[in-house]
Amino acid sequence: MQPQDTTTLRGVVHELNAELVPSRFEKAQQAESGGVQLAFRTLKQRLWLTLNWQADCPRFHAIEPPPRLGEGSTLAQQLQHGLKGLALVRLEQLPWERVVHLGFAPRPDAPEQRQLVLELMGRHSNLFLLDERQQVISSGRQVREHQSRLRPISTGDSYSAPPPLQGAEPQVQESLERWRQRLLLLPESIGRALMGSYRGISPALRDQLLQTAGLDRHTPAADLSSAQWQQLFDSWQQWLSQLDSQALQFASSGSGYRCWGEPSPCQSNTPLALNLSLARYYGQGLRQAQCQQQRQRLEQHLQQLVQREQRELQRQELLLARSGDEHLLQRQADLLLCRSDVSSSGHHQLELQDPESNQTLVVRLNPQQTLVSQAQKLYQRARKLRRSVAAIEPRLRRHQQRLELLEASQVQLQLADPGDADVLEALADDLEPFLKTKASQSKSSRRQQGTPSPLMLQSPSGMPLLVGRNHRQNDWISFRQARRGDLWFHAQEQPGSHVVLKGSEGEISDADLQTAADLAAHFSRSRGNKKVPVVMVPTEQLQRIPGMGPGLVRHGNGRVLWGEPDRALGLLPTLQP
Repeated sequence: MQPQDTTTLRGVVHELNAELVPSRFEKAQQAESGGVQLAFRTLKQRLWLTLNWQADCPRFHAIEPPPRLGEGSTLAQQLQHGLKGLALVRLEQLPWERVVHLGFAPRPDAPEQRQLVLELMGRHSNLFLLDERQQVISSGRQVREHQSRLRPISTGDSYSAPPPLQGAEPQVQESLERWRQRLLLLPESIGRALMGSYRGISPALRDQLLQTAGLDRHTPAADLSSAQWQQLFDSWQQWLSQLDSQALQFASSGSGYRCWGEPSPCQSNTPLALNLSLARYYGQGLRQAQCQQQRQRLEQHLQQLVQREQRELQRQELLLARSGDEHLLQRQADLLLCRSDVSSSGHHQLELQDPESNQTLVVRLNPQQTLVSQAQKLYQRARKLRRSVAAIEPRLRRHQQRLELLEASQVQLQLADPGDADVLEALADDLEPFLKTKASQSKSSRRQQGTPSPLMLQSPSGMPLLVGRNHRQNDWISFRQARRGDLWFHAQEQPGSHVVLKGSEGEISDADLQTAADLAAHFSRSRGNKKVPVVMVPTEQLQRIPGMGPGLVRHGNGRVLWGEPDRALGLLPTLQP
């Protein structure tokens, strides 16, 4: 996301001064670790501000009313207590600095008793609550001496302003020649010269100035022609003129935005237009970043869980293989008891002829024991192995089923829209039984009581098509929403989504069946194949697997269709209801 620079901050403060000062402070709450939200009451409305000092995206602007939080953090309680009963009487930005001061007093004409200072300076960003003597009452984060030798600040210290920026303050009255000489002072590129010679020039503003003039930021300043200098100076003057006249409005620009230049066709004259546009921009960017982080966490958790289940599955298979001698031991004991000299001893080894298999079985024996006693021991070992097999096989099936669920989750995560927070949250809920304790699972089950939201499409004949995008949605469409006549589709022996064609609502055509098969192939791990076998089963033949979570089913014999994932990808836009 594009950081909020001096130009944007000036437009924000200008809009807020017209709508917010004076106003009464009402509430402080902290929705995230690096930011607080403050509510103010004016004669006309209630306004919310966000004051955020996160290193990657510090910002200050008005926002839509957020969800109400409870008691909140210690910082929110300190702000609530420190600003209670006070009015916001001053809101100003230091010249050419990304520092905002909010002054609070009992009434507009009274001396200020509290002050909030928000510093938007990248990783050095912070928030300070000051008393009337400029001493720090509370702060967003403590700055220790080992973190900053120039300016350590903690609770109880006197507040000191950030070190002044290097460079000259931009002036609209400055002549072209003086401005040009300043930029040519050092032999460097025009982009570096702009940022090093003047205050308030952010990387985004630098690129906007050069783009307006048709220049590349890597071009050496000394190589610019007179015409290029004039074009860049005109761009510079346009920016300063709009800044001085406060004619700043939000306009999207690539992946970022700009607040000056050519007016946007969708600009609005409504109050706080710039503030609310910034709120939408940063809100969307933060949601995308959160979805990306959650997606990465899910990928990591799924990979770890799949590896764990694979290890457990291999271990159980190895134990089962070791238990495979049970039939051999049983047969050896039977053959020993069939001998006429079962009471004899002194045998080191016997070769026993098995009449059933016509094989010779070699049995090693203890010469000090009789054949009867050794046959009894062989029976005991065989019984022990049978008990082991009886215990191992259910565990083996359970690990196979858990692995199947996890691999299905991996496929669903790959198919999920990167910005679909609901699907990512639902997939995270699917993993909780694998990650947490029974107490956590019970809390999760209580939280999951909302109605699932599977992908809803329409077949060529207009029949509803439901596609599950996580285990809970798969279970919901296959059992809770299924009616007699509905058909269930799934890629054969591959992890993927359940697809249900609602045949109970009308007559189904062959094109409907093929479309459902194509969708099941597309929403599966085999989506990279040209053709995928897909099982079609009436929903009334589906059964849940006891002891397993939602989304895992068993069924009788079904009809196999061939689905084409690429064809489903082309059909998806036309299947939206």
